[in-house]
Amino acid sequence: MSATVARPAAVRTGSGRTRRKAGAGLGLVAWLAGIVFFLPIAWMALTSLHSEQDAATNPPSFAASLTLDGYREFFGAGGGASPWPALANSAVASIASTLLVLVLALPAAYALSIRPVKKWTDVLFFFLSTKMLPVVAGLLPIYLFAKNTNLLDNIWLLVVLYTSMNLPIAVWMMQSFLAEVPVAIIEAARVDGARLPTILARVVAPIALPGIAATSLICFIFSWNELLFARVLTGVVAETAPVFLTGFITSQGLFLAKVCAASLVISLPVLAAGFAAQDKLVQGLSLGAVK
Repeated sequence: MSATVARPAAVRTGSGRTRRKAGAGLGLVAWLAGIVFFLPIAWMALTSLHSEQDAATNPPSFAASLTLDGYREFFGAGGGASPWPALANSAVASIASTLLVLVLALPAAYALSIRPVKKWTDVLFFFLSTKMLPVVAGLLPIYLFAKNTNLLDNIWLLVVLYTSMNLPIAVWMMQSFLAEVPVAIIEAARVDGARLPTILARVVAPIALPGIAATSLICFIFSWNELLFARVLTGVVAETAPVFLTGFITSQGLFLAKVCAASLVISLPVLAAGFAAQDKLVQGLSLGAVK
């Protein structure tokens, strides 16, 4: 009788050990994947702290002396152009377009999820189909339009373009987020006399905040990293940070230390935004965006 009782306990112990080993293996794989993705950033940071002579050596020298000359040259200490106007233009274009996307995407997602219109799935696929057009295919018409309307080298043209580029994916993401909002809460607010703007601002937005944070972060990253339209449609006044970065690749050669320093500085706003919103990003992506 005692043997029959002990056998299930042993089975449970073995299964518990198996789960712990599997969890430890998955944790090790996650750490290895994180290290692999972090190595290029660490390599870029280390190269930015070397002199141009040490950065160009092959194989690279890990014991080379460290210096901040690359950062000084990037910020114009050697008589070069200042990066601050380009960084300010990128910040204005990214933040303004992200705010416009949220203002437009929230009512659209509400109409497609909580108060669905007829054939709402067709509407979603139409939004997504607009992202299938190659960017290069629309470059020439947009350039001609900007030229004829005197909007070349205008930061607000980039704001409108980034808004239109990010709006489809924002509507698609936020529709899945808002689908998780309990309809009973919205109906209760409507019974209390709340109108649609109040419901969106005080009921729907706080509940869907993780999803809104994830959507805004992705839109901000897409806008900050965009290069093609900014390269063609801007010149000096509305030059963005990625366009400014391409100016370091000249006919005189590729200055690795200076390019790495510039790349790291330009990447910092995106890294800082991702670090600040990492908890909301995880919550938002697990809320329904990838289901």
